[in-house]
Amino acid sequence: MDEPAVISATGLQPGERVAVRAELTDGAGVQWTSQADFIADGQGAVDVSKQAPKDGSYKEVSAMGLIWSMLPRDKKIAGYSGMRGGAPQTIQFALMRNTQQVSSATLQQIVVADGIQRIPVRDNDVRGLLFLPNTKERRPAVVVLGGSEGGMPLARASWLADRGYVALALAYFRLQDLPQKLEGIPLEYFQQALSWLVQRPEVLPDQIAVMGSSRGGELALQLGSMFPVIHAVVAYVPANVRYPACCGNTDVPYAWTWKGMPLAFARPRPSDPLEMSRAEIEVEKTHGPILMISAEDDHVWNSAQMADEVVARLKRNHFAYGFENLKYPHAGHSAGRPEIVPMWLGDTRQPVSGQEMELGGSPKGDAESTLDAIPKVLAFLRQNLPGIPAQQ
Repeated sequence: MDEPAVISATGLQPGERVAVRAELTDGAGVQWTSQADFIADGQGAVDVSKQAPKDGSYKEVSAMGLIWSMLPRDKKIAGYSGMRGGAPQTIQFALMRNTQQVSSATLQQIVVADGIQRIPVRDNDVRGLLFLPNTKERRPAVVVLGGSEGGMPLARASWLADRGYVALALAYFRLQDLPQKLEGIPLEYFQQALSWLVQRPEVLPDQIAVMGSSRGGELALQLGSMFPVIHAVVAYVPANVRYPACCGNTDVPYAWTWKGMPLAFARPRPSDPLEMSRAEIEVEKTHGPILMISAEDDHVWNSAQMADEVVARLKRNHFAYGFENLKYPHAGHSAGRPEIVPMWLGDTRQPVSGQEMELGGSPKGDAESTLDAIPKVLAFLRQNLPGIPAQQ
């Protein structure tokens, strides 16, 4: 799901204008389609990774433009839905000459690679799904955290397992007997999950990272600042402060507790600088490098500015490890997602509160962030968790 493919056609007339059409049916049964016109070169060939279309659903040179620019036939849906149960996503391509199909090809995007084990986790209070790569060797491990949607972040965990990491898709609310809302979550829960993970025989205990998105990005930075067992942090569209409980009516106003006490939080756009200062995450206490992916057109919160605040704090405190903020000017709250899929978004609702959300960004901007961030995130993990063979 994270690899660009080469889409090309040969045997055409030099200078001939043809169309390439793409279609898929996603995990929710929604049909998506795109089309772009190209001019064959002097050898009678079209290569979409090297040529910009003359007309169609996207305008620039983009190897995966026919995928990320797809639109749904039903505009009432919120966005692309991944395939169920780890099934591959099939995409059909057709070469059109004067509205007649003259050739076709099929691409399968693998969601979960062969041989990966998925083990349900129900150990004391810890709930999640453990993904194990197809190897008998010990591997680095990544704890993957979702955001305000709750449940288990399966897509990112399976992605990391495909790349050779042990990945724990860790739930912390809205699953089974866990809290149903993001409120008053004890951070001891994550300490327990980390202790459980490092004791697994498949895991290199000194190579542990944490990855989260949105509220999960906030949480990843918070956990990295607290637990020395974490040696690398990847935070997608994170906050630099702890935000309140979420979403809708909650029994308590705070999201996190430690040793039975609520941690200070900042309301959106607080007028009191002291409130913001007390809520700021002490990222300089992290025992490893930090990589952030942020978006300048984020309409959920200003992730680009907040990630810049993290960088500023690290610099002020002479942080001993590396850090970087990958900042994307035209991406929204979906920035950097590690899968090449249709990027169009319709009316989106917060899955807990049901309120409408505007994520920001454009399909092109989100796609550019994805295509740029995927190899950089993998390189960051490979550099700082070096227990993966070079060919994987």
